[in-house]
Amino acid sequence: MKKTLFLGLILLLIAAAGPAFLAAGQDNPQAGGAGKAISWDNFREAKTNAEKYDNEGKYVEALQNYLEYVRQAEGLGNQELVAWGKNNAAFMIIKRHKLDPSVDLEPAKKLLEEASAVGQATEDCKKCIQMNMEYVTFFLKK
Repeated sequence: MKKTLFLGLILLLIAAAGPAFLAAGQDNPQAGGAGKAISWDNFREAKTNAEKYDNEGKYVEALQNYLEYVRQAEGLGNQELVAWGKNNAAFMIIKRHKLDPSVDLEPAKKLLEEASAVGQATEDCKKCIQMNMEYVTFFLKK
């Protein structure tokens, strides 16, 4: 129980602090690289790492890399990718919640609200955001 509460707190901190939280781990090459310069190469690296960790079931690491993906996309001025990144980061929290219902979904809700506010989100992205928001709001109402 303490472990899941601690993980929930970590996820909340990650969502709230975003890149600032990641900067604490910039000496760790697997921590998402928050200290990296903005570039398409660094964006692609964050995306690749996020997908790799997601496929391995390492959702916290995937979340960290999706937050770096968002930071890179924001720096590159690509709002469509910002929306996708925030949606995908929220989905990592949802995946953790599916494994452990004590994981707090508030950070996912915040990310999805931010993703919804992006005007350049594609229709596919908007559909994914909506589906994820339905999941989150269903469990937050309980």
